[in-house]
Amino acid sequence: MLLQGLKVVDFSAYIAGPGAAGILADWGAEVVKVERPGGDNMRHVFADLKADIGANPIFDLDNRGKRGIVLDITKPAGRDALARLAETADVFLTNTRPVSLKKYGLDDATLRAANPRLIYCVITGYGLEGPDAHLPGFDVTAFWGRAGVAAMTAPKGVEPFMLRTGFGDHTTSLATVSAIMAALYAREKTGEGRMVQTSLLGSGVYVMGSDLAVQLKLGRLASMRTRDNPVNAISNFYHSADGHWFVHNPRGNSGGWEMFCAAAGKPELATDPRFADGKNRRANARELCAELEAGFAALPFEEIARRLDAADLVWAPLQTPAEVAADPQVAAAGALLEVDDGRGGTYRAPAPPAVFPGEEMGVRPPAPGLGEHTRQVLAQAGYGEAEIEAMFAEGAAA
Repeated sequence: MLLQGLKVVDFSAYIAGPGAAGILADWGAEVVKVERPGGDNMRHVFADLKADIGANPIFDLDNRGKRGIVLDITKPAGRDALARLAETADVFLTNTRPVSLKKYGLDDATLRAANPRLIYCVITGYGLEGPDAHLPGFDVTAFWGRAGVAAMTAPKGVEPFMLRTGFGDHTTSLATVSAIMAALYAREKTGEGRMVQTSLLGSGVYVMGSDLAVQLKLGRLASMRTRDNPVNAISNFYHSADGHWFVHNPRGNSGGWEMFCAAAGKPELATDPRFADGKNRRANARELCAELEAGFAALPFEEIARRLDAADLVWAPLQTPAEVAADPQVAAAGALLEVDDGRGGTYRAPAPPAVFPGEEMGVRPPAPGLGEHTRQVLAQAGYGEAEIEAMFAEGAAA
């Protein structure tokens, strides 16, 4: 596998950090997940449900294929063990607050003094500098709220709404993997490691970068509109007679205009004076939307799909997660993989969004149990059996 031999210490919790380390593990890296006593909070994400669902797919997604150990860094032996793991690692990944890392001698300067080739990656809510760098942040606060993603996503007049689990976190996971790979490339040339950092805030700003670029350059930005009053009626959602929704996006402002009208069973709209050009279509977008909606609502979805495909228009069905899971194109695109369920079978799970033809990941190992590999990893780090048992006895390891 591509990253075979790369050693990663994952001292992170929740989603953004474990997600980044999980991608590296899927690509072949040897990842040791270091948890504090009690474990990563994401292990307990379903703990308050009325019924035990018997699984934790959210935790498993970001932690499959890792070895898991438990160390208590508030105890000298636990702290020293984590530092020793970093001495032989290529990457140390954490989303622990920098002030805590420095307090326990796990900061960038200390760990890289012992291992100058180390890539030290820290993920924060708001970055490492500035008046609010010290604040805690989750994706719904730093990414969704403060970065402006929520405000730019909700249509004008619609109250803000929450985002789905891990949306901003996994975006930051991808940014973090990119940063780590860039640092590893630089190390190949210089022989020296370095610190890299990503933030939920920075990821949110970049994700909405197209809109924010307009704001920064022009000082203003058009708001989102409701579906019945779009900016561009041919870039919109419509539904069929049998209740299936789809979205169409033109090539350019008016690409495929006449063909889209024909697909809706409304070819006369193409010559209607109200919609004669792009300016008029925008000025009369509400009326145009109503006309197109009436046309598509009279057709079965299968016929709409046939017409749109025949015209080579850019469109897609609006799918539920269940429909995504059953979509053969999702599987063909390499968006899913198989994971060992620990009971002799496998289950499907989302794959990292990259495919390397000729490199098959095969069935991925399951996520580790809490402290499942503590003794094994400590022994490989040079600890003797008596030392390991002493660490367990004092609670420095578990």
